[in-house]
Amino acid sequence: MIKLKRVYEPAAPGDGVRFLIERLWPRGIKKSELKMEAWLKDVAPSTELRQWFNHDPEKWSDFQERYFRELRANPDAIEPLVAAAKRGTVTLLYSSHDTEHNNAVALMGYIGRRLKKKTASKSATRRNTGD
Repeated sequence: MIKLKRVYEPAAPGDGVRFLIERLWPRGIKKSELKMEAWLKDVAPSTELRQWFNHDPEKWSDFQERYFRELRANPDAIEPLVAAAKRGTVTLLYSSHDTEHNNAVALMGYIGRRLKKKTASKSATRRNTGD
């Protein structure tokens, strides 16, 4: 299961493994105080894409397409998230005020689709090999 949480909200037992998925460190948060597994800068949108998007809901669809292209160009970056999600709950930490149009929302959907594809292909392989 993948959850989303603003980085400014306190950690909770149900969060599972927590990852910060921002390119820039969030304002007002001390590194020593943030409970997280890792800071995955490389899964965040590029600076150019982030600045272009500027949390404009009218650009949301284009943002997602461009962001997903960036993720496909760097598939190793999301592997820690995919691996953790296979084991249990993962919480993606983000700093945006907009809770509907941000990289965490897009990334959650992207990882969810990737996990479904892998599960479907494994099931097909098992059916074809008789496992």
